[in-house]
Amino acid sequence: MRTDSSPGNLPAREHLPAGNAGTPVLDVVIPVYNEEKDLQPCVLRLHEHLKRTFPYAFRITVADNASTDTTPQVAARLAAEIPEVTSFRLEQKGRGRALRTVWSASDAPILAYMDVDLSTDLNALLPLVAPLISGHSDLAIGSRLSRSSRVVRGAKREFISRTYNLILRGSLQARFSDAQCGFKAIRRDVAQLLLPLVEDTGWFFDTEMLVLAERAGLRIHEVPVDWVDDPNSTVHIVKTATDDLKGVWRVGRALATGSLPLDRLARPFGDDPRDRDLTDVPKGLARQLVGFCVVGALSTLFYLLLYSGFRSISGSQIANALALLVSAVANTAANRRLTFGVRGRGGAVRHQAQGLVVFGIGLALTSGSLAALNAATANPSHSTELAVLVAANLAATVLRFLLFRAWVFPDRQSDGGTPSQVVASHQVASPTYSTAAQGHSPHPPLPQRPTAPTTSYDTPTYDTPPYDTPPYDTRSYDTPSYDTSSYDTAQFRAGEAADRTWGDSTMQLQAVRPHDHDPRNAR
Repeated sequence: MRTDSSPGNLPAREHLPAGNAGTPVLDVVIPVYNEEKDLQPCVLRLHEHLKRTFPYAFRITVADNASTDTTPQVAARLAAEIPEVTSFRLEQKGRGRALRTVWSASDAPILAYMDVDLSTDLNALLPLVAPLISGHSDLAIGSRLSRSSRVVRGAKREFISRTYNLILRGSLQARFSDAQCGFKAIRRDVAQLLLPLVEDTGWFFDTEMLVLAERAGLRIHEVPVDWVDDPNSTVHIVKTATDDLKGVWRVGRALATGSLPLDRLARPFGDDPRDRDLTDVPKGLARQLVGFCVVGALSTLFYLLLYSGFRSISGSQIANALALLVSAVANTAANRRLTFGVRGRGGAVRHQAQGLVVFGIGLALTSGSLAALNAATANPSHSTELAVLVAANLAATVLRFLLFRAWVFPDRQSDGGTPSQVVASHQVASPTYSTAAQGHSPHPPLPQRPTAPTTSYDTPTYDTPPYDTPPYDTRSYDTPSYDTSSYDTAQFRAGEAADRTWGDSTMQLQAVRPHDHDPRNAR
């Protein structure tokens, strides 16, 4: 797995083009379980905020995952009364399962979610999704641990949150600051490739998604948020923490063994248009140098130990050759996996054969150094021999790295290979868009929310001298209408989208068409 050099399947990020279309730009998912009291106030407050502040068309989706109270009825009533609200029900619990199911089926280019308690100030919603609309970032998260965030919560939750994020930094080398804030967004093109790799269906879903995205080199934007703890939260802290630690172990083991095809998520070398046509640009040099130095230091120590052992039973030349041979095989195997990220048995024999050629060059350097030492001194001491060999090995190490990088383990694309294609474990049909007027853009134009008609007032007319101006055709033209019949329903099977197995129930997502205003809104 070489995530730094494979171009992957994701194109360079593009700003979503402005214009009109029948699909919402933003789909905000609210996963709920037995939230009959909080659901309606949450949806009404979020809907009012979006109508007042969000400049594009939007959808609010209530994802009910196996509630046993009247939550489904409340969600259905809200969907019937508010055009921008839709709902569906899953028969299995799990916040991660609900998010993956709805996001996989949504046709909106920007997907987000927030907790039903609305602990996060909604003023952070537009800053959260703006970098995704502009093409600057792939994912965006709200952070309660940023310096400029304002958080009100108890000492117990504060301690647990900070401890958990320290564990992520220490074990998975995570660089994002807040994994579990219920306030996140992702671009739909990224979600299509990333979600099939995320296994968790519960509370660890967020963390796993972020860790895999970060390891794949995707850009994560963090937004400082104002957050007030909900004292009536139904989250079981102990059970959630235990499940999270199990998830950390599982993901850490998968990353260590290289079983995750993260190279499929890689972006091109640069998102700047000037960089997209660049070829043969070396990538990952810094990381490879660090790995090669670590392996080289351990190999050198291993070589010296072998040489000392063989020297006690043979001459210096034989001891040097045997020590180099054994350490070279171990060095090639270690660099193959740890430095250059080559997994599996494919090409292992060829790599070892090429490594032996490199070993031959190192043998010539070190043997020549010993021969020169013996020619200069009739009976050199053991410490002198070791010093000469260390110096010769340093020179051979530089040459070995260059040969490994350029010949033994070259960049996959320079070999004429093509990046492997990701096969999602669940495919969800999505509407196609006409892009004839958009050039090469893969995204539909951003639908603007309709504005209320302005009232014209009588204004005084002034007698002004005529000017020679060309006659303008002031005839009104009919605004083109968009056929949204393909958005009436988006059917999907919740069991397949969430668990990659066929379920019994068929869910429907109702289309959302922008309206001028909510009749109940007093604005």
